Amino acid sequence: MAEDSGQEKTEEPTGKKIEESKKKGQVARSKELGTMFVLIFSAISLLMYGPEIGKGLYNIMGRMLSLNRNETYDTTKMFAVWSSVADALIFPMAMFVFIILFAGIIGNTLLGGFNFSWQAAAPKASKMSPFKGFKRMFGPQAAVELTKAILKFLVVASFAFFLINTFFDEILHLSIESAPNNIIHALEILSWMFLALSCTLVIIAAIDAPYQSHTHHKQLKMTLQEVKDEYKNSEGDPQIKARIRQTQRQMSQKRMMQDVPDADVVVTNPTHYSVALKYDTERAGAPIVLAKGVDELAMQIRKVAGGNDVPIVESPMLTRALYHTAEVGEQIPDQLFTAVAQVLAYVFQLKRFNKGRGKRPTKLNKKLPIPDAYRY
Repeated sequence: MAEDSGQEKTEEPTGKKIEESKKKGQVARSKELGTMFVLIFSAISLLMYGPEIGKGLYNIMGRMLSLNRNETYDTTKMFAVWSSVADALIFPMAMFVFIILFAGIIGNTLLGGFNFSWQAAAPKASKMSPFKGFKRMFGPQAAVELTKAILKFLVVASFAFFLINTFFDEILHLSIESAPNNIIHALEILSWMFLALSCTLVIIAAIDAPYQSHTHHKQLKMTLQEVKDEYKNSEGDPQIKARIRQTQRQMSQKRMMQDVPDADVVVTNPTHYSVALKYDTERAGAPIVLAKGVDELAMQIRKVAGGNDVPIVESPMLTRALYHTAEVGEQIPDQLFTAVAQVLAYVFQLKRFNKGRGKRPTKLNKKLPIPDAYRY
């Protein structure tokens, strides 16, 4: 995508990009580091268990060359001989294989950690494409691999020549040694030479591991547009989210306006704020806010209230206090109950008067008991 858009990958990879690359099996790996670990630990295990393996092989050879007539023609005795001589090799060979296996796991997971991906294991048609294979053979990565191969050959060949010159006299001396000492001695020389040659790969691995880590990190880098697209996909498009919030507000306001006709009173600022209240006498509790709004919405609340004969009472300080401290569908704060009770008492008396069931109520006190903490 970055190549198609012409943008440079200048942004650090996000956590999501790193996790997705791991799921695809794309982690930093150094074949040279894994090879170095396997070879060095193989040489160490050969030094540890080589003498036992050599003695075991010598005993097997001696036993097989000294079979009598009965053991040669009796198959049951033949297998018995094999089992007896093989016991000497089971433990050292098992330890030898275990150390190599352990080294292989550590060496291949030291850079990039342990990661298994079914996507990476699945067959891909692109890997079978001759054209893409040709590009891999003559691409920049192939040039790097060729350079590493030449460097490995020169380093290992040079050190091998040095080791042969160093151990030359000792190697020639093996021909005059008696068995099985010469076999054990040969294995010892071979193990030390093997270890020394394996250690030369430390130079290659020390160069290759940081290079592979840097290359992998560079491949994971993202363009600015990719970062924006990922943010949109994970967090949502800001424009879409804004439209969703607007739709939710409109639906909420619509439901709120539908409840205004059921209000007992609407208190106003009178021009900027409106709050519709309902007191359910059948329920023990404080009055509930059915609707509230400011400016244009406040005018709509008053309009709906006026069209449904809901009393409208002007009380600027109480209206602002209710608007800022009470939510729609919730009870009013206890600290405002006294002030609201006076408003409701006035409204209920006014309704009875209009129905001819009582006397005209006195005007509502403009200085309602509003706590200082609720004055807005």
